[in-house]
Amino acid sequence: MTNAIETVDLARRFKGHEAVNALTLHVPAGSVFALVGPNGAGKTTTIKMLMNLIRPSSGSATVLGTDTRKLDPRDLQRIGYVSESQELPDWMTPDQLLAYVRPFYPTWDTALCEKLQRDLGLATRTPLKRLSRGTRMKAALLASLAYRPELLMLDEPFTGLDPLVRDELIRALLELPGDRPFTVFISSHDIDEVERLADWIGFIDRGRLAFAETVSTLLGRFRLVEITAASDPPRLPAEVPPSWLVQGTAGRTLRLIDTTHDPERGVERFAAAFPDTDVRVSPLSLREIFVLMARHQVARSTTAEAS
Repeated sequence: MTNAIETVDLARRFKGHEAVNALTLHVPAGSVFALVGPNGAGKTTTIKMLMNLIRPSSGSATVLGTDTRKLDPRDLQRIGYVSESQELPDWMTPDQLLAYVRPFYPTWDTALCEKLQRDLGLATRTPLKRLSRGTRMKAALLASLAYRPELLMLDEPFTGLDPLVRDELIRALLELPGDRPFTVFISSHDIDEVERLADWIGFIDRGRLAFAETVSTLLGRFRLVEITAASDPPRLPAEVPPSWLVQGTAGRTLRLIDTTHDPERGVERFAAAFPDTDVRVSPLSLREIFVLMARHQVARSTTAEAS
């Protein structure tokens, strides 16, 4: 199996609102794939369709080779799922929760469970309802990792958690031992944490996927370009390439984002387009790219609505 998740033109409508629109996506087996986007972009709806919690309006999806609409208990034994809005039996203690779910999973690893319980500080007899949200999230994650799932689905797992709890959750994921491909699909708008985890990333906004690629490829093709002239600000050419996202001018400097940067000819290309200028090219962080894409999508939508 090359891909742990595949979708083709997946869509979901709610009373005329297109929450997810024609989503075609491939998540390689063994990857940590982050689906990022603003609140309301369609991330949670996508995960719910992949888990067969809601049915798609059109299109199709497979998870671990199975049509999501046909997932049965044996398939779900291979999948872990943790959501920010997940309901737990809050009258149970963490020990009771683990004892309750253990019989459902033939692959339950007692030694791994005990290790994670120690690492996450879940040796407590306090009921879940009296524990912090962060501790409840750790209990949910532990219950989903102890049976060594082939695929772990995480829906906004870091929302509202303090930095220490976030670090503990991330460390538990990164240090999880295993001798088979383990795929993580995480939806989040918390870019700092995603950058520590993901090797693949997809950006979704208003239900549409803008791109999906490896993090290294994404970071490699986005560059901030600053073009400085001796007197007046440089003039843009009559036809601006669609790969240039113009940021504006400050004094004698024109700033733009090149979304298809060529490391070998990038500076040379801009020097030719803007003669007698000084060209400076700088990398962007994942957070900067996320903010840039979010603003760009909003600007495009506003322009489309105005026209």
